[in-house]
Amino acid sequence: MPDRRTALRTGAGLAVSAGAFTAACSSGGGTGRQERPRRATGHPAASPSEAAQPRAYPDRPGQIDHGPRDRARVALTFHGQGDPRFARSILGTAEQAGAKVTVLAVGSWLDQYPDIARRILDGGHDLGNHTQRHLGINTMSEKDALAEIQACADRLRRLTGSIGTWFRPSRAPRATPLVERLARRTGYPHVLSYDVDSLDYTSPGAAAVTRKVVAEARGGSVVSLHFGYADTVTAFPALLHELDRRGLTAVTTTELLT
Repeated sequence: MPDRRTALRTGAGLAVSAGAFTAACSSGGGTGRQERPRRATGHPAASPSEAAQPRAYPDRPGQIDHGPRDRARVALTFHGQGDPRFARSILGTAEQAGAKVTVLAVGSWLDQYPDIARRILDGGHDLGNHTQRHLGINTMSEKDALAEIQACADRLRRLTGSIGTWFRPSRAPRATPLVERLARRTGYPHVLSYDVDSLDYTSPGAAAVTRKVVAEARGGSVVSLHFGYADTVTAFPALLHELDRRGLTAVTTTELLT
């Protein structure tokens, strides 16, 4: 069996250049036929015993943006949306390197690709709620904001038996007091924020994504990343390698706080 550093180096083979990957997705080439959305109906739900439930951390605030600083661990958290092949590539790279991640899934994404929820959990990763339609939840009315949180929670429960371990607000790093209260009402004791923003959604290039995360991450950090950008796919093997070289292990957010 290769050691962890060897796995991190060889994981680079799972990521392709941003241009090549984007071209493959556009044409349906490279990985075979274009993956088409599938309806959520008919997808077998996982046993509730297989999916982790939300848990409260009495020593943590209502909004969590980092874990213990005295441990050499970080949580790489992904906003779950976009082409599922990007997501599968990142998950595969993580697993080959012995790393775990946290995915905050958008409900409409789960409607299109229901199998991805099972794929995330089968890899040993955390899965959570990032609202149903990924709209600006902090500016919504109480009724509409609750509906966004609840709709995604319902989809997660149907697909996995759990509403997911975490809630993260859409289009905002932190929730307003109202949204935080609504998340608790839905069953999430904490809102998951972050202390490192990769800015990968600005498509700055793979090297820039890696540099920013590595420069800012430290023990206990929660890093914000996105599945839907080719730069992130390309950067991920190098990012894991650089974190490992600095003695930081990528774990789920649940593991980070336990």
